[in-house]
Amino acid sequence: MLRTTPFHSRTALLCQAQNWRRWAGCVVASSYELSHDREYWAIRSAAALLDVSPLYKYLVRGPDAARLLDRIVTRDIRRCAVGQVMYTPWCDEAGKVLDDGTITRLDEDLLRLTAAEPNLRWLHENSAGLDATIDDVSDSTAALAVQGPASRAILRDALEADLDSLRFFRATRAQVRDIPLTITRTGYTGDLGYELWFDGRHAERMWDHLIAAGQPYGLTPAGMLALDIARIEAGLILIDVDYVPARKALILARTSSPFELGLGWTVRLDKGYFVGQRALRAEQARPPTWQLRGLEIEWDALERLYAEAGLPVELPAAAWRTSVPVYAGDEQVGYATSGCWSPLLKQYIALAHVRAPHTAPGTSLAMEVTVEHRRRRAPARVRELPFFNPERKRA
Repeated sequence: MLRTTPFHSRTALLCQAQNWRRWAGCVVASSYELSHDREYWAIRSAAALLDVSPLYKYLVRGPDAARLLDRIVTRDIRRCAVGQVMYTPWCDEAGKVLDDGTITRLDEDLLRLTAAEPNLRWLHENSAGLDATIDDVSDSTAALAVQGPASRAILRDALEADLDSLRFFRATRAQVRDIPLTITRTGYTGDLGYELWFDGRHAERMWDHLIAAGQPYGLTPAGMLALDIARIEAGLILIDVDYVPARKALILARTSSPFELGLGWTVRLDKGYFVGQRALRAEQARPPTWQLRGLEIEWDALERLYAEAGLPVELPAAAWRTSVPVYAGDEQVGYATSGCWSPLLKQYIALAHVRAPHTAPGTSLAMEVTVEHRRRRAPARVRELPFFNPERKRA
């Protein structure tokens, strides 16, 4: 049975298109208006308000809380200070990614893990012999993201918090009237942004308060369609789309290691034991077979392909999520997993798994496109991710 988030009483009234999608067993708005265009531009030019409550959230407490998470994830949690947030994947024994999320150190012996999929059993299975308790607070904790250039100004007006000194991937306590909350300078848009975490019983009051405070700045509720374009521009991967979690993969070829997903920077092999360490150490010693890369599809070539069919270029209005072959000459050397037309960059872009030795930035490849029911190949250029990385995100 599908569930609703703590903000459904507000989002349901705003969703003119009645365009809903499933996320972790909840229904969330794909877009509030008939088109997601204005919601996307709010992210990039003003600020957007996104309901991210369906994320799974776990509080890990106790003297061994950090040791438990350190046993599971690839990051070194010993280096995670109170008030710091770390993005991390975690793997199975074969070094293949199971899920990815964030860890926030709320106190010395209190950490919060967010995840895309249920991980409660995995946490318990790895907690043997450790003095730590695990609480699933997924349903009781509401979460909102305020993302975009005006997000700091809006939250300065709306909250009692020191945002000017809050650095990228850091957390702080805040207050809205009688509502305590935690703010993290994080997000899934690749832009300046914050995420707010608080008791779900205050969800409606918090939504109304932020909407009122954000009105002078153009704060706009945004759905998943706008978010999808923004996260592709930011080169951020999506589970079940850009990679198959190891526990769901039917064959080994569908799995990916952190190194293959461009997440090698998150792997700390010099820390104590963690699940998948031995396999990842062996993999690091040899060149990776696959790499996640960005593709920029050449516009002039697209125009020629469509002109041959007597058509203007016809691209999907929303981001696509499917496997699309990528070629070097006549050989398939990879596959794109998601892509879109970037309204800001004015480019047709995609995230793709590319096989070595075709991963170097600037390499000329081709991506399959369908033009009037015929499969064609459009020239594309490999590039490093992200496509969009504004200074304001970290400033």
